[in-house]
Amino acid sequence: MFRPRIIPVLLLKNLGLVKTVQFKNPRYIGDPINAVRLFNDMKVDELMFLDITAHAEGRCILPQFVSDVGDEAKMPFAVGGGISNLNQIEQILKAGAERVIINSAAVEKKGFIKSASDAFGSSTVAISIDVKKKFLGKQQVYIHGGKEATGLNPVAFAKQMQDEGAGELFITSIEKEGMMQGYDFELIKSISEAVTIPVVAHGGAGNYSHFATAIQESYASAVAAGSRFVYHGPRNAVLVNYPNSAELGGIFKP
Repeated sequence: MFRPRIIPVLLLKNLGLVKTVQFKNPRYIGDPINAVRLFNDMKVDELMFLDITAHAEGRCILPQFVSDVGDEAKMPFAVGGGISNLNQIEQILKAGAERVIINSAAVEKKGFIKSASDAFGSSTVAISIDVKKKFLGKQQVYIHGGKEATGLNPVAFAKQMQDEGAGELFITSIEKEGMMQGYDFELIKSISEAVTIPVVAHGGAGNYSHFATAIQESYASAVAAGSRFVYHGPRNAVLVNYPNSAELGGIFKP
């Protein structure tokens, strides 16, 4: 039986592993390479690494870090953070990443996603779409680590990215991120129904029922989470974790 991917999302700041809440207040939680080793033992489906300060620092996620992950990881992994040109994508893919995750440059650089998908294939290009409401207005796409509103409608932008050749969409509700109270299921559903490429739900998962709802009711192709896989218990003690085979078998029951 087909089982959707369940993906831990690991945030990087100064090459350390951190966790944020609503894209703010990064809390250091450990060494990312050690986390990879632990996730190896847990046989995770896939990993995502996002360098949350790369764009502000005028660089992309470091290819050497990607190579270090590639030397350890026994699963596919994707990386993002400040990626804005084809040379960077080439270096990152050569370093071992399966795909790149692009955010700000997808909005700011006209034709970049088409060029990237033409050069490296749609399956290597994922678009990170960060969404929140501006004041009391409608939801819109944000860039630059959730700091800058674009005025773009998330569903229309998702369709545009598909048309330009993106192979996957990584959808994050900024308001839900780190809250562990559930995804923005309505947002995920609206995008999933508008495109045919895979949609990964992210931002807000706190338990396995949130995964099931995102897949079964919001039609996501995969689910991703940060806090759920690095915290444990009511006080958010740091503990790298992932569902075991018995738990996996029960998450997506018909």
